[in-house]
Amino acid sequence: MAQEVRTPDVGGGPAPGEGHSHRTVLVAIGALLLGMLLAALDQTIVSTALPTIVSELGGMEHLSWVVTAYMLAATAATPLWGKLGDQYGRKKLFQTAIVLFLIGSALCGIAQNMPQLIAFRAVQGLGGGGLMVLSMAIVGDLVSPRERGRYQGLFGAVFGATSVLGPLLGGVFTEHLSWRWVFYINLPIGVVALFVIAAVLHIPVRSTRHTIDYLGTFLIASVATCLVLVASLGGTTWAWGSPQIIGLAVLGVVLLVWFVYVERRAAEPVLPLKLFRTRTFTLVSVISFVVGFAMFGAMTYLPTFLQVVQGVTPTMSGVHMLPMVLGMLITSTASGQIVSRTGRWKIFPLAGTALTALGLLLLNELTETSSTWQMSVYFFVFGAGLGLVMQVLVLVVQNAVSYEDLGVATSGATFFRSIGASFGVAVFGTIFTNRLNAKLDDALAGQSLPPGTGPDQIAADPRTVSALPPELRPPVLHAYATSITDVFLYAAPVVLLAFVVAWFLKEDKLRGSVTAPDTSQTLASNPVERSSYDECARALSVLGSREGRKAIYEKITAKAGLDLLPAASWLLLRIRRHGTVEPARLAETAPVPLRAITEAARQVEERHLARREGLQLILTEEGVETATRLAKAREESLAELLGDWWGPDRPTDLVKLVEELTAELSGSDAERPHLPEPPRDHHA
Repeated sequence: MAQEVRTPDVGGGPAPGEGHSHRTVLVAIGALLLGMLLAALDQTIVSTALPTIVSELGGMEHLSWVVTAYMLAATAATPLWGKLGDQYGRKKLFQTAIVLFLIGSALCGIAQNMPQLIAFRAVQGLGGGGLMVLSMAIVGDLVSPRERGRYQGLFGAVFGATSVLGPLLGGVFTEHLSWRWVFYINLPIGVVALFVIAAVLHIPVRSTRHTIDYLGTFLIASVATCLVLVASLGGTTWAWGSPQIIGLAVLGVVLLVWFVYVERRAAEPVLPLKLFRTRTFTLVSVISFVVGFAMFGAMTYLPTFLQVVQGVTPTMSGVHMLPMVLGMLITSTASGQIVSRTGRWKIFPLAGTALTALGLLLLNELTETSSTWQMSVYFFVFGAGLGLVMQVLVLVVQNAVSYEDLGVATSGATFFRSIGASFGVAVFGTIFTNRLNAKLDDALAGQSLPPGTGPDQIAADPRTVSALPPELRPPVLHAYATSITDVFLYAAPVVLLAFVVAWFLKEDKLRGSVTAPDTSQTLASNPVERSSYDECARALSVLGSREGRKAIYEKITAKAGLDLLPAASWLLLRIRRHGTVEPARLAETAPVPLRAITEAARQVEERHLARREGLQLILTEEGVETATRLAKAREESLAELLGDWWGPDRPTDLVKLVEELTAELSGSDAERPHLPEPPRDHHA
């Protein structure tokens, strides 16, 4: 078994990317991807199985809680896992999260009634929150900043794949095996991930002391639970004016006041209240809440519409959901790329919320006779609207805050989407249950019904519809159809509220280092908790890629006012650093193609910027002057990318990150590079 080596957080232990062979890193990343796959899959795989689960266990009014319990538990646990991983070592914590998730999965598979399933889903969610946050953080322990973007892109790809595969697999298991396999499938995958991580994952424990805000975490989870209970039980289990609902509402308000009091005094608050002084963060939080509300509310109830009303199989209901997922993936990817290239972003929250509202109004038009083509178009419009707004919200909030708040602001924006999702699923569930009971009573009033097929039984178990006389089935299916589509009608004004809020966003100029977040931050239902350092490393990691390096050297060369190949500029800076360079040897070690190095060497010799001494290249006087201009241009470029984060009081972890990246841009970690000065005293 691989042991962790505990080192104090004083620069001890190997730097990320050191001491690991490429094969070991790939195997470890594969195991982390399996862990992430488990958590990501469980957000989507359950939706198509829900109608069958409800039919077998009963309790249509509790359907929403199968989704909500997982989300609330994962949302509450995420910040805790992140801090505990920093403090006690991520490997042990990641293994603990897998075990907890697998215990929850096994218990969900053997659940005998709805309350049991809901409780076990909460256990699963506690583990799922850890899988999400720790798998992303361990990548930072394993690989250097330069490689981070590429590997975290793999995690984004896993999210994209699971959002497509989840509904399909949920349908296949439900139809051909049992809905219980939706949970059992996690067990073999999780066991493999557990053994691989135990065997190959060697990461030093850089013990970072944290004052963990346990009370704040408990209180915010309790406030969210009270709100969701009021939304889901009010008007169904208990009347809106009942002592129970009023008591829950009052308890929620009291806990919220207590939470604000605690967070003002916490050393490391789970949600720093100072973030709300930034107008952009407050507005983005409102929009994120609404997006989560609409997205997960609809995704939970659309499979019920398809399976009960349209009569499609669970597998085919997963296929029918694909246009929505594809719309989301296409527009979220495209909007992120466009914003990163143009720096203009305000159009996307506006267009996204408007298109999502239109999508909800179109979904309201669906009936039991709607064609597959019509449903696909409506689903695609709805998904495209969500995709337009999701990527950009994370990006906007990262751009609006100081470096020290970058991590908490990112997780804060996704936190509000998670709470919105939990709230949305509960509110949609309440509206659906109330409408369905009323409409079934009207549809079946005065009818003679077979035993066991009364309105209450039909509402609790959709399979009883098939036991009705043929002449009674159409009004019952119509009751189901309109009950679900009414939900979309009620959700549309909520999304229009987000559209209005989006107008108040101020379009600040994007920092050069703020790039489109990966898919895991936009599709995940629970918050993605990462430190400011991790967020900045992910954003700047593009500089170290081959394409990024070429682009940065093109920019540096132009800024220095020189007419040189990008590789020639890189070579001159390399010679300046080491005093001498042998091009043939360089091609074996540097991540630059031999042909590019040969052309660069020829150009610097022809321009008399370097001369040969045997096999070595040495700078001429003119070359020294040119290389100095290039070094200054590189420093200015990095300072521009970081904007006001690179101020006089810049934090040491950001300095360390820039040191690593500048060294990698020069193709060596042998020396500490000269760093750019903060903008205000740059020419001192």
